[in-house]
Amino acid sequence: MTHLSSDFQNEELPNRARIVAQGRAWTNLIDGKFEPAASGRTLEMLCPSDGRPFCTIACSGPEDVNRAVDAARTAFEQSSWSKMTATERGRLLHRLSQLVMENFEELAALESRDTGKPLRQGEADITATARYFEYYAGAADKVHGETIPLPGGFTALTVREPYGVVASIIPWNYPAQIMGRVVGAALAMGNTLVIKPAEDACLSILRIAELAHDAGFPKGVLNVVTGLGEEAGALLSSHPDLDYMTFTGSPEVGTLIQRAAAGNHIGCTLELGGKSPQILFGDADLDAAMPVITNAIIQNAGQTCSAGSRLLVQQNLWDEVLERLKTRFEALIADRHDANADLGPLVTRNQAERVAGFMALAEDAGIPVLAAGTIAEDAPQGGYYAAPTLFGPVPSQSVLAQEEVFGPVLSMIAFSDEEDAIKLANGTPYGLVAGVWTGDAARSMRLARAVRAGQVYVNGYGAGGGVELPFGGFKKSGHGREKGFEGLYEFSATKTIVLNHG
Repeated sequence: MTHLSSDFQNEELPNRARIVAQGRAWTNLIDGKFEPAASGRTLEMLCPSDGRPFCTIACSGPEDVNRAVDAARTAFEQSSWSKMTATERGRLLHRLSQLVMENFEELAALESRDTGKPLRQGEADITATARYFEYYAGAADKVHGETIPLPGGFTALTVREPYGVVASIIPWNYPAQIMGRVVGAALAMGNTLVIKPAEDACLSILRIAELAHDAGFPKGVLNVVTGLGEEAGALLSSHPDLDYMTFTGSPEVGTLIQRAAAGNHIGCTLELGGKSPQILFGDADLDAAMPVITNAIIQNAGQTCSAGSRLLVQQNLWDEVLERLKTRFEALIADRHDANADLGPLVTRNQAERVAGFMALAEDAGIPVLAAGTIAEDAPQGGYYAAPTLFGPVPSQSVLAQEEVFGPVLSMIAFSDEEDAIKLANGTPYGLVAGVWTGDAARSMRLARAVRAGQVYVNGYGAGGGVELPFGGFKKSGHGREKGFEGLYEFSATKTIVLNHG
C-alpha cells in the first residue's frame, strides 16, 4: 500500500511534520482495496512552502472511475449497507470521528504540508472534520417525515430516502473539512460515495478514507479516486450511473458540473465561492471588529470561499479604520507552513500567479495600495508566497471589487448610508456570506434581511467551522445547502406514501 523513498527522509522539519515528509506513493481506495491507477500513472505532489515534490498520487482514468462507481452501486443495492439501520450508520461515523482524533497530529501535519496553511490551522481543520462526523453520527437516526391528513379516508406520510450513488468533487483549499461535511451527511442518509479530490491537495482525504476502512465501513461504501480534474473529474461528473453530485469550486467548473448532471437528469449541490462583504457602520465596535476583519482575509492565505474580501466602511470611519488596518497589515508575515506564521503560501504556482495578476491589474488601474504585509526573509525559495495587501479606495465596479481573487487581498470601499451599503453589498454576481458591524440592533436585522447572502453574521464573522449552520449561496455562489440538517436533507429524496383506510 505504501512505498517509501529515501529521497524525502532527510529534510529538517519539526517532529510533528516529519511524518508527512516521507515519499509515499498514495493510491486509490476502490471497493475496499487500496490500489494504484490501472494505467500505472502517478502525479507528483508539490509542497507549497518550497515547490518541491514530496510524494505521489494515482492519476486515475476511465477504468478506475468506472470501477469506483460500480463498487458504490453494488454497495448501495446489494451489500449490508442497504440493510443497515440509521443507528448503525451513526455508530460507524462516530467511530470514524474517534479515529480522526486518535490520528490528530498526523492528519493536521498532513493537511498543513499539503495545502501550505499554518500548522495551527491544519489542527483547526482536523478538529472540525472530526466534528462533522460526530454531528452526522448523532443526526443519522433523527431524520423524520411528516403525516398529512387528507379528507375521504386517506392519510399520507412522507419519508426521506437516500438517492443512491453520490459523486463529490472536492477542492484543494479545505480538503479534510469539505470531505467531512460531504461524507458525514451523505453516508448518514444511507448513500454510497465516490470522491474525486483536487489533484493539488488531497492527502488528508486519502488518509481519512483509510481510517474509514479501519472503522469498518463496508467495502464500496466510500471510494476515492485521484487524478486530474479534466480527466478523472470530467469522467466522474458525466458518469451515467450516478444519482446525485456535489461540487465545491469555481463558477466556471461549476457550470460544467451542472451541465454534466443535467445530461444524466440528476441533481447537484454547488458551492461556487463568493465576494463577501463586511459592512462597518459608524457605531461599530472597532476593537472587536479589526482582528476579525483581518483574519477573515488572511485565513488560509485568502483561499477561502467565504473570505471577507470586501470591506465596506461608512465614510466617517474611513481614516480611523485605515489607520488601524494599516498597523495590522504591516505586521503580518507569510512564511512556510510549519513556521506557524500569520499565513502560509498559496497552494500552487498557478494560484500565486493568479493572485499577482489581480494585484497588477489593480495597480495598473491606479488603485492605491494602502498597506501590505511581508514575506519572511527565510521563507524557502520556490514557495508560492503572497504578502497580504490592502487596496483602497476600490471602485465598486472594478475587477478587484467584483471578482474572487482567492488570495490575501482586501478591497476597502466607502459608503455613505444604509441604502448605499446594501446596494454595494449586493452589487456583485456573488452572494455567499456577509458581515454586518453595528451597535444598532434594528439596523443589524434590516441589513441581515436585505443582503443577498446565504449566511449573514452580525458583529462577528464565521463560527468555528459552523458545522451546525446551513451553508450555501445565492446567485453565482451556487445553489443547495451543506452543513447542519439542511445538508443532511440535501442527500435525500422525499417519498410520499398515501394510505386508503376507508
